[in-house]
Amino acid sequence: MNNSRIQSAFTNKKAFIGFLTAGDPTYESSFNNIMAMVKAGADLIEIGIPFSDPIAEGPVIQNADVRALKAGMTTDKAFELAARVRAKTDIPLVFMTYLNPVFKYGYDRFFVKCAEIGVDGLICPDMPFEEKREADDIAKSYGIAIISMIAPTSEERIKSIAESAEGFLYIVSSLGVTGVRSEIKTDLASIMESVKKYAHVPAAIGFGISTPEQAAKMSKLADGVIVGSAIVRIIEKYGENAADEIYKYVKSMTDEVR
Repeated sequence: MNNSRIQSAFTNKKAFIGFLTAGDPTYESSFNNIMAMVKAGADLIEIGIPFSDPIAEGPVIQNADVRALKAGMTTDKAFELAARVRAKTDIPLVFMTYLNPVFKYGYDRFFVKCAEIGVDGLICPDMPFEEKREADDIAKSYGIAIISMIAPTSEERIKSIAESAEGFLYIVSSLGVTGVRSEIKTDLASIMESVKKYAHVPAAIGFGISTPEQAAKMSKLADGVIVGSAIVRIIEKYGENAADEIYKYVKSMTDEVR
């Protein structure tokens, strides 16, 4: 399986991974915002395909999904957006969405399209590890990584998820929904110790990271940091004119992560 583009995000450096919702607040502005992240030194981009019932998300990303759906974003348009980004840059791209849109689109059709366009992976927060196999087999046949998430859990469960991980591992820094946290309280050091024991892919920490100080601290523990809600809050504040602010913010984060 070829995950070389994803691996390149973590080669000889700590990776900064930025997230936004496709189509929030418009198709055009989300393209500009992704390109601003690329220019600011992001190593991998997660593009959210909006869904009407995003259970793992806090209010910031839920509202982004609502704005994007209202603006007419669909799975096909998210593919179109990813293709447009891919035409401009070789940065690794990963979709983040829920099982329902992928299932409705059809696993085969979805992963064929990812492969055609150059989307490297999929994160599906509501896909239970035990049920991953069906989608995983199809994804693998097209060279697409289904990225597993590890929340604070037992050593045994960390072992089974980490050993079979593809692309990179998404380490959830806190139980509950995404959002911006002032303090991150889970015992990440021992989680990371277990992950590194079993995983053959890099591990990035996400959920609740918003300041350069937090990013610096997390990048000491992990191979990368993932930031979503803090970027989406900038989009919420500046609307269609967020690109410059996103550039400044992502630059301040990548400077700390390196």
